[in-house]
Amino acid sequence: MRIGGSFPEFKIFTGNSNIALAEEIASIMGKPLGKADVGTFSDGEISVNVFETVRGRDIYIIQSTSNPVNNNLMELLILIDAMKRASAGRINAVIPYYGYARQDRKAKARDPITAKLVADLISAAGADRVVTMDLHAAQIQGYFDIPVDHLLGMPVLVKYFKKMKLPDLIIVSPDHGSVTRARNMAQPLNVPIAIIDKRRQKANESEIMHVIGDIEGKNCILVDDVIDTAGTITNAANKLTELGAQDVYACATHGVLSGKAIERIQASTIKEMVLLNTVPVLGEKQIDKIKVLSVAPIFAEAMGNIHNNDSVSKIFA
Repeated sequence: MRIGGSFPEFKIFTGNSNIALAEEIASIMGKPLGKADVGTFSDGEISVNVFETVRGRDIYIIQSTSNPVNNNLMELLILIDAMKRASAGRINAVIPYYGYARQDRKAKARDPITAKLVADLISAAGADRVVTMDLHAAQIQGYFDIPVDHLLGMPVLVKYFKKMKLPDLIIVSPDHGSVTRARNMAQPLNVPIAIIDKRRQKANESEIMHVIGDIEGKNCILVDDVIDTAGTITNAANKLTELGAQDVYACATHGVLSGKAIERIQASTIKEMVLLNTVPVLGEKQIDKIKVLSVAPIFAEAMGNIHNNDSVSKIFA
């Protein structure tokens, strides 16, 4: 891929959700961010003004639907609509973190399926393609009737921990839902896995029941896709330490870090938490225990390959 080269026929725009990541991606691709103003009217409605031509161009809109979720989602939808009405050639919604993904099925009667609803909104707004990373459930790709390029953050995390060369290492899944993710991390590191059996009483609250696997005296890495309130991951870390683990590390693609997350991480036995910058970690969230790695090179390469009609999957081959 021609990283750092010029792609004259496409333009990159961003909303306000993750400007630093958008700037880094654009810099890698040798392009400035497109000139647009994304703000609000006095009553809070989203206002979008695009100050350059996009007619016939391949347009990439980089926008995570993270906190404030509803504002960032509306910015994305209105940016897509603006590009469609300005006769853009192809509109690619680059969504590093896809919000509303946790409600991906009807777990009980009268539940909404918000992952599908948001997919419909993005398609109806006029997007021709979605590029995202580590969806909460891979089958969410099927909720779209447009192409979805599903990128993986795991190679970035694996590379980081390979460099650490931790002895007596074991990868731990914090629940049954992350077992495949744990295996995908354990395989390139050539280490075993353990599984935590938990019971969730209600949203954002969980109780650990059992740990399946030998973690005594081991360096443990807990792996998940999203860390929101950090209740599950910190309870798991504390339990592993209680059962005799040596050091406990944690990693995830998306560091949402809402509510009491930072307080819980600080008070936990987690030695280091490694996150990717799909969601910006700013202000009081920038603590010594948290290390943030960039996914900009992966997104830049994927976007370049899409523009050149080249394979995206070969990035992870």
